[in-house]
Amino acid sequence: MQGMGEEGEACPFEFNFDEKTFKVGDTVSFRVNGSLEGFPFVGTLVEVHQDYVMIAGDPQEPEKLYRGTRESRPMVDYAEI
Repeated sequence: MQGMGEEGEACPFEFNFDEKTFKVGDTVSFRVNGSLEGFPFVGTLVEVHQDYVMIAGDPQEPEKLYRGTRESRPMVDYAEI
């Protein structure tokens, strides 16, 4: 999330952008289509499958999971949010 904090401030997250090495517990930057397109989101991978991943993206609702594509920045369908 470069450029989103104050000048000189480092991003507090360390992301895995390599979908080939995704594993449970990795922090990922994911996207949402629809009206939230263009906004970055942060989540934790809780399941990794061949064609998709399951992301915990809301610390207030850890049981709520989002299904995302398996790519460097997973895409989540707006209907799931």
